[in-house]
Amino acid sequence: MSETAPQTNNGLHVACETREDARRRLLSIKGHVEGILRMLDDEMVYCVDILKQIRAVDGALAKVGDLVLRSHIKDHVVTAQERGDADAIVNELMEVLKYR
Repeated sequence: MSETAPQTNNGLHVACETREDARRRLLSIKGHVEGILRMLDDEMVYCVDILKQIRAVDGALAKVGDLVLRSHIKDHVVTAQERGDADAIVNELMEVLKYR
């Protein structure tokens, strides 16, 4: 995956503090997933223990999603009318929310 995404957001971007918080959380999640992979190397691991860890990762990912969504609403949605792109921003957000 490329480090930089194509510019399709009309110059809008994720706030620095949100990016840093999301990155820190995702690195923690990465470590958690690596722990689950190590669990799977153990032939004696109990299924429910794995499921609990997967659920924890799901919850942590949801929190990262909420963090980014809150930032997007605060920094972009509430100012969309002023920029003149309210319809585009609302349509974009509705498209993303249908997958939540």
